Parts: sequence; C-alpha cells; structure tokens
Amino acid sequence: MSLPPRRKRLFGLLAVLAAVAVIAPLGIGAASGEQNDGPGTADGQVAAAATPTAEHGQLSVCGTTLCDESGNPVQLRGMSTHGLQWYSQCVNDASLDALAYDWGADIVRLSMYIQEGGYETDPEGFTQRMHDLIDEVTARGQYVIVDWHMLSPGDPHFNLARAKTFFAEIASEHGDQDNIFYEVANEPSGVAWSRIKSYHEQIIPVIRQYDQDGIILLGTPDWSSLGLSGGSNEQEVIDNQVNAANIMYTFHFYAASHDDWYLDGLSRAADEIPMFVTEFGTQEYTGDGPNDFAMAQRYLDLMEDKGISWVNWNYSDDHRTGAAFEPGTCPGGPFTGAGGNLKEAGEWIRDAILDGGTSSPPTEEPTEEETTAAPSGTWKSGTAYAVGATVTYGGTTYRCLQAHTALTGWEPPNVPALWARA
Repeated sequence: MSLPPRRKRLFGLLAVLAAVAVIAPLGIGAASGEQNDGPGTADGQVAAAATPTAEHGQLSVCGTTLCDESGNPVQLRGMSTHGLQWYSQCVNDASLDALAYDWGADIVRLSMYIQEGGYETDPEGFTQRMHDLIDEVTARGQYVIVDWHMLSPGDPHFNLARAKTFFAEIASEHGDQDNIFYEVANEPSGVAWSRIKSYHEQIIPVIRQYDQDGIILLGTPDWSSLGLSGGSNEQEVIDNQVNAANIMYTFHFYAASHDDWYLDGLSRAADEIPMFVTEFGTQEYTGDGPNDFAMAQRYLDLMEDKGISWVNWNYSDDHRTGAAFEPGTCPGGPFTGAGGNLKEAGEWIRDAILDGGTSSPPTEEPTEEETTAAPSGTWKSGTAYAVGATVTYGGTTYRCLQAHTALTGWEPPNVPALWARA
C-alpha cells in the first residue's frame, strides 16, 4: 500500500532523527546552527532515548488530572509559537531542535490564527503548514497542541464551519498518533458559556470520528479566564460541564495583569474539573510591559501542586517583552540558552521548563535512596546520577536535573537538559 506524501515525509523525518541519534546525536551545536566537532552531544541522545512521548505514551484524563498510559499523573511544560502567519520563520529545524533538546520542552503549541491574516485567507495553505509542523514536532518525540486561535470575533460560532473542516482534516491525518491535543477555541469572549459550550458540543464529534482518545481542550468564557475577566467565576463551567470523555478546560493568564482573584479561581477550578493552562505570560495581558516574575512563580507553584500542565506565550522574536527571543533572532538563531538571544522572560521560562516548573533550584533534601544513587565529586562517565546530585567539572559545580547514567559526550556543560550550574 502506498503512503500519502505527508505520511512518507513523517516516516522520513523519524528515520533521519533516529539515525542521527545513533550516529551523531542532534544537540546544542545542531540546534544553534553551530558546527559540532565532538562525538555528539547528550541532548540528542537523551531525546532519542527518553522523549516525552516515549516515556508517557498516549495520555488520558483521569478525574481532574492528566495521566500517562500507565495511569500515572503527568504535568507537561512547553512553549507556544506566535501566530504562524507572522512568525513562521521562527519555527524551523534549528528552533525546534533547541526547544526539544536544549529547552527540554514536553509540548509545543502551534498557534494558527483564524482571522488577522490567518487561516481564513488560505485554508489549504495553513492546513498544510499545520500538517508539516505536527510532523516536525512528532519526529522530536514531543506532544503537540493544534491551536485554533480564534480571537476576534469572540463568538466561536462565527468560525464553526471553518473549524469543522479544519479539525476533520487534522484528525483524519493524525488521529492515530499518541501525541495530539486539539485546542478548539483559543479565547472565546463576549458570549455566554452556554453558547461556547454548544460550539464545543458540535466540534467534539467531528474530531471523534477519527480520533477516539486524543485530548480535546475547551476554551472557557472571557478569553479563557473561566469567566473571571467578565466578573463571573469558574462555577458556571463547573455546574454545566461538557458531557464528553478526555476533555480539559483551558485557562489563560498574564502575571502582571491577573492577580490573586484569577490565581484563586484557577485553584478552585482545578479541584473540580480537569484544567490545562494553554497560554500564559510573565507580563501584562497584552504580552508586553514589565515582567512580574514573583506572581508568575506563584502560578507555577500552584500548577506544580495541582499537576496542571502549562504552555508559555511565546516562542518568537516579536518586539514585545513576552517573546522569548530578541528581535532579529529568527530565522538564523541561535535559539539555545547559551546563544545570547534570549530576553529576560525567555531566560526565565527556559529555566522553569528545565527545572520542572520552578525557576529556582529545589530545596528538598535527597532521600536515602537518592543519596546512594547520586554520588558527588568529579563528573565521571559511566556513573549513575540522580536528581539533585552535585558534581564538579572543569572547576565548576553542577546540579543534576534528570536521573541518568553519564556517557562520554554528556559532560555537564554540554547538556543543559541534564545539568545546571549549582
């Protein structure tokens, strides 16, 4: 049986990345566009050996929690692209390599605007672009959110026919994969929850024709604030939930604009319904202005405590403070932490992803088991290191971020996904 060109391309990408992982793993040099003269960095090897999808498999909603295929709770952390009609140049092989292997992101949100020069101007072209990017993210072993980025008009029914066409095409092509999330309405506004709910109830069956278990992310009232930005609260959604399996409700916040009123609302909602923060920033709701890292950290702490997965806005070189990179970074990069192009917010969020959702090192003492498995001293190939282990290498002390057995080429300065300066 012959495969369609898109499927052939996906299998080709997987084959190439698998071969590269064995022979000369993609790593910091590859992600930044620099020549890699060494035996291959650990980042690529880690990605090949323990990617998020290889580790967790098909995810599902269990109660109010996201769980892996073994039923264990999972918290995903990642980044959202900016609008593909404006910043497609920021989503290329080098930037995706960096996000997977240097940033350590579990999930990528592909943000496709509908209006504002987006999908409605070229449905076929934008659908093909989404197919291609899903393949690219899948080949790197990450989860992917297909973001139907409706914004204005705020009534999702305005784009209902377009949404049915788009999600039928996406689900029919990718519904057999284990890594797809469908975000069907980015930020509904100006309409009641009952009308938003009726939209969701019409889109879910379209996806379920082709994908019985993919997780569907449902936008909530008043710019996905659970109604909080409209003077209501989460109870309206809790009391009138969508009757479907493997769904989660979305929440968006911007730390410098959304205070304890929103933080407390998210906390209450997460105790009652499955929540996913599919967009947030450390600055104001415009994606610009001063960063409020203290408030953002409070949100990260809450999401860590509640097991809420999150995606940060945005992985681009837009001029506003919410973009990860300095203007002019795309398309050439470098996109890695060591590349020198990260804005303050970009540095902070990359650290938060690498540190498991908290931007400062954990303070807990290691358990007895961790102590025996996490020797200190000079870094040495062949040694098993546990989370929290400290080593010295080249006169610098490093702290282990992920349990692993060290190999030649995985020296601490080369592998920010595994080691951080202590």
